[in-house]
Amino acid sequence: MRGKKRVDLDNISEEKLLETRLCELDISIEGTPLEGCVNQLYKELSDKGIVFHPPCYLADEWLCPDGEPVIGIAFFLAHPRLKKLEQKMMLEAEGAERDHCMRLMRHEAGHAVNYAYFLHRRKKWRELFGPFSAEYGDSYKYRPYSKSFVRHLEEWYAQYHPDEDFAETFAVWLDPGSGWRERYKGWKALGKLEYVDRLMGEIAGKHPKKAKGDKYWDITKLRSTLNSYYRKKRRQYAFQYADFHDFSLKSIFREKEAGKKRKKAYRLIRENRKRIMANAAAWTGEKKYVISRLLRNLIDRAKELGLEAGPDEPADLAEVTAYVTAQIMNYIYTGRFKRRK
Repeated sequence: MRGKKRVDLDNISEEKLLETRLCELDISIEGTPLEGCVNQLYKELSDKGIVFHPPCYLADEWLCPDGEPVIGIAFFLAHPRLKKLEQKMMLEAEGAERDHCMRLMRHEAGHAVNYAYFLHRRKKWRELFGPFSAEYGDSYKYRPYSKSFVRHLEEWYAQYHPDEDFAETFAVWLDPGSGWRERYKGWKALGKLEYVDRLMGEIAGKHPKKAKGDKYWDITKLRSTLNSYYRKKRRQYAFQYADFHDFSLKSIFREKEAGKKRKKAYRLIRENRKRIMANAAAWTGEKKYVISRLLRNLIDRAKELGLEAGPDEPADLAEVTAYVTAQIMNYIYTGRFKRRK
């Protein structure tokens, strides 16, 4: 039998790397900073009396398969070269910073513990969080100022689905530095946290009803190339429009005027692209790739229209930033951008 093809991630060219199949990547959790994060998660669980430690493996993204008490960790975090490629292709690498990695670990652990002990079958669980069988939508509307949900991951993720609400609540409860009793004092979400606290006390020291699960999307079994992986991933966030933004762009900028030399609108947006993207990402919590693609469309269209900035460039930039932020919020709420007419 032929041995597994080994890839030298430190020296392979990017072109060859993109041609490599995911299952050919010679990576693992052991011996990387991820191992420290897994060990920290297990310690936090043990400190709370939870004897079940969800098996962790490298997957194509962060996940806990539905009903399976396992944790899939995004493979690109297992090697600096892959992390760098992810940042280049998607403008960020989810979980790259240790603090963010631990937040994701605690969230996925919430799912795994839920599935391991069948907690979602309990009547009180359903009363507090909602029906576990509820459909996952392509998008969801959330209330940014609601005090009925904890705030842990971006995009007010607890409001997406009852299962996510529990996982987020569990993550806050598990975090030894969250100070949840004080932080959520007076919030309706405190009732959920106190329920999780009581519930974990009930299962403390007890073995799970389901200790093993199928490791779906395990990196060792995926035969698609990195090139195909990123084509598919980027396509999920790709939006192409022709005249979609024309009305808004013409409202912010102006047509070329004879005898007046002003900065091209597309150059103004392009030169300030990173700042606009950072501001929009900070306010909306949306992935930078989505925002970047929107900005690219604005730049291309402003160039095609031949628009120019006005005499007050900071004011134009403020309007562009507001427009981008509003469009991203529309996308988060409805799953699509909204055309102005």
